[in-house]
Formats: sequence, C-alpha cells, structure tokens
Amino acid sequence: MRRVVVTGIGALTPLGNNLHEFWDGLKNGVSGAGLITRFDTEKFKTKFACEVKNYDSSRYFDRKEANKLDLYAQFALIASDEAIIDSGLDLEKINKERIGVIWASGVGGLETFFQAIKGFVQGDGTPRFSPFFIPKMISDIAAGSISIKYGFMGPNFATVSACASSTNALIDAVTHIKMGRAEIFVSGGSEAAINEPGIGGFNSMQALSANNAEYMSASRPFDATRDGFVMGEGAGALILEEYEHAKARGAKIYAEIVGVGMTADAYHLTAPHPEGRGASNVMKLAVMDAGLKPEDIDYINVHGTSTPLGDISETKAIISVFGEHAYKLNISGTKSMTGHLLGAAGAVETIATIMAIVHDIVPPTINFKNPDPEIDQKLNMTFNKAQNRKINAAISNTFGFGGHNASVVIKKADI
Repeated sequence: MRRVVVTGIGALTPLGNNLHEFWDGLKNGVSGAGLITRFDTEKFKTKFACEVKNYDSSRYFDRKEANKLDLYAQFALIASDEAIIDSGLDLEKINKERIGVIWASGVGGLETFFQAIKGFVQGDGTPRFSPFFIPKMISDIAAGSISIKYGFMGPNFATVSACASSTNALIDAVTHIKMGRAEIFVSGGSEAAINEPGIGGFNSMQALSANNAEYMSASRPFDATRDGFVMGEGAGALILEEYEHAKARGAKIYAEIVGVGMTADAYHLTAPHPEGRGASNVMKLAVMDAGLKPEDIDYINVHGTSTPLGDISETKAIISVFGEHAYKLNISGTKSMTGHLLGAAGAVETIATIMAIVHDIVPPTINFKNPDPEIDQKLNMTFNKAQNRKINAAISNTFGFGGHNASVVIKKADI
C-alpha cells in the first residue's frame, strides 16, 4: 500500500479565518463563542453559537458568484484555496486528472433551503424558485465547485455521515490514494447551519446548550455542568498526497495519515452506545490499521461535544481500548473552543491534531471547573491550559447521529 501525507492545510473557523489564526486560538485556549448575529434569537432557547468572525463574502467572491453559492460552499472554497496555496502545488504543471476532491457537509445548504421555502410559503403560492436553488442546496456541490474552479478531474464526490462526515471524506481520500486511483486529493468539510432551522432543530432535540448566562464558557466537555453542545461553523481543508509524489516535488510534509477506522454503534438514532462500544471498536481498528500498538498513541483529540451522555461514553471507550496507558495519554476536546462544526468537525479537528503533532503542543479543553463523578478523573484531559508534550502519534475521533464512528491515526512526518 502507498503512503499518504498531508502537504497543505486551510482553515476557516470561529477562532480565525486562516490556519495561523486557528492554531493561535487553539494553543491559547480562546473561546469562539458569542451571541448569534445571523438572526433574531428572541424566541429561541439558545441565543449563542461559535460563528466565523468578520466574514465578508466580497473579500473572496464577486457578487454574481456569491449569489450562486450557499455559505457552506463559500467556506469550502475559501479553505480549499488556502490549502492549495499552502501545498505549493504548481497548477500549471500538475496532472489534474490525478487530483480528486472528496468533500463533506452533514447538512449542506440549509440556509438556502430555508429561505427558498419561506419565500414560497409567504408568497401567493406561485413557484418562484431560483434556478440556483437546487445547486446551492445539495451537499455535493462544494466538491463539484472546488473541482470546477481548479480543473481537478479525479474522483469527485461528497460524504454524509452527520458529525463524522468530513472524517469519512478524509478516509475515502486516503483509501483512493493507497489504491492508486489518484496522487492528490483536496479533502475536508464545511458547514453553515447557524440559522433558524439549525438552532431551532437542535434545540427541539435538547442537544444544544441553553446556558445563555455563561455563553462564552458553555461548551465545557467533561464538566459536570455541561448541558449540550455549542453550534459552530466554518471549514477545514487538507491536501492529501501520495508520499513519493510529495517527496519528488519537494513538498513540505506536515504529517502522515497511517491508520483509519469506521464502525457503527447500531444502537440509537442520536444517543451513543452507553459503554462506548462503537467508539472503542473504531479506535481499535484505526490503531490496528496503522500497524501500531495502543501504547504508541500519545494524544487523542476526542469527539467531546459537551453532551451529558456522549462525553461519558467516549471516556469509557478510551479506557476500554488503552487500559493503563489511557492514564498516560493527553486527551483534549477542542470543541470547547470552536464549538461543534457538525459535518466539518472531523476535518477541523484532524487539522488541530496535526498542528499538535507538528508543534508538540496539546491544545486544551477549556471551560472546565466541576469534575463529573461518572468520568474517571485520573485521565489527563488537558484542562484549561495547553501542555507541551512530544507527540509522535495521535488519534482524532468523530461520531455522528445515526451511530456513525470514524477515527484517523496521524504520525509525525518521517521524511
């Protein structure tokens, strides 16, 4: 099997609008939360989220182009452009038939769908839908838009597995490269669901935090007072490349993706398996696929959504897989800072994991005050402050509604 390395990264997140700002926010434990600016929240239980800050589409797109793209697709194109530039790819010389795009979004163009239906319902019943309604809404259009912009003619599609979506996109890209179907993939995910149906829908499930009085610290994984996740938005893009191809062109290599795992809980639509069975299975598979032993892992970037059931289940799974080594690991939940980017979470947190490996810094789990008696307090959750640690191998976990589990194992670059 061929090796797969990361040669370019782009990030547009609630902590910053590029990779440098994102990593700076992570290592310094910055909260990306704030009161929602996108719509009037007066009648909503949750009035805060982790929005992308100071976003102006005119900085990236002309007016005509912006009108054809839902916000989630705009985010995808911006992050992908940063990653491609970062990779140093010479687009004039590279064989574009051997470059693919696999992009994820758990929800897709929710704002586009909402506005179109609202306009129809509030109208006189005459169907006055925009010809761009369907293309703006569908979840695969971001992948298509990236390939059209750059002329990439390799495999091109979208993955949808709720909050595991972009990890599944990365896994598919890794698999295609290992199988020799392409040399390079642009892969990742984007989401833009901070709107009335997004917040209202998750509120009705009681999945979102409603701690409006302490919104800056409401995303508090593993804290006894956690009451749900905080919605985030943005995009994460990675350039995945076959190792020999990257080496031949003198590319900088951030890290190597050495193992992947995918499982299902087969348990419940929205709740995790109480003993973390699917989560433990997926980590075991990913470590095995990497050819490593559990004790080779130094750090886990957990799914850690700050939901009452999910955080307990994931810690049980970690102890089940790693045994005594679980207490020697660093563990952190970066959703405490970014919020939950839904289908984009896996890509953004894989980037966080890669940057932790590159810099040997474990980003913190912020907002922790109160220990949960149902969570083993001997685990090192990297609470509230980043820690310096040599990281040779790490795992990034993502779990989605429907019982979808996906994990990747990443190693320090061996050039």
